[in-house]
Amino acid sequence: MAKQKPLIHNKRRNKIRLHHEGTHTLLYVGALSLLVICLAWFSRPTLSYGSYFIIFVVLVMYGILLNFFRCPIRMFNGPTHKSVVAPADGHVVVIEEVEEEEYFHDKRLMVSIFMSLTNVHANWIPCEGTIVKVGHQSGNFMKAYLPKASTENERSMVVIRTPQGVEVMARQIAGAMARRIVTYAKEGEECFIDDHMGFIKFGSRVDVYLPLGTEVLVKMGQATVGDETLIARLK
Repeated sequence: MAKQKPLIHNKRRNKIRLHHEGTHTLLYVGALSLLVICLAWFSRPTLSYGSYFIIFVVLVMYGILLNFFRCPIRMFNGPTHKSVVAPADGHVVVIEEVEEEEYFHDKRLMVSIFMSLTNVHANWIPCEGTIVKVGHQSGNFMKAYLPKASTENERSMVVIRTPQGVEVMARQIAGAMARRIVTYAKEGEECFIDDHMGFIKFGSRVDVYLPLGTEVLVKMGQATVGDETLIARLK
């Protein structure tokens, strides 16, 4: 049976929730944080400035972790025909013609989005079609914004063939702090804009490879919102 695109009521759009990829991390770190706070609180008869500082730092760090695992419910409102939507929150760091050697073995137009620690790290499917290839490649963990990160870092790729027969690749790339890439896409499945493609734990980036001649609609340094910002329109 063909996969059906899920419907999201407008009232739920952009509602903040926590991603299930963070469940165990948040529980373990939460328990450790609570233990540290209790030790700081009860270690002395009277609380010192040092105790207050430790409690403050622990709460701030846990707040950053909660922010990292945010997973807003989003729905792309524009036309999906020939549209390529940002697969991630972040900033555009690369727009250039490159030689893609892993799957296409020819020249492609690459748009790269870098995610900082403060960005949502859930990734979305960038265009509608059928998933024809899913792959994972082990590699290094250099800083994700460096040019060599696309080909030398730990990475996963998802290739989508649109209803018009155009193939688009989205590549999830680990960064200096990212140690786990999760990809939900499966070969042979239909996929839709608004579907989750995966999740990358901690700083990283996503590259989108487009056919030459594709109309790019974003600029260098531009902020993107995953599943909302239209980054390109296919020919």
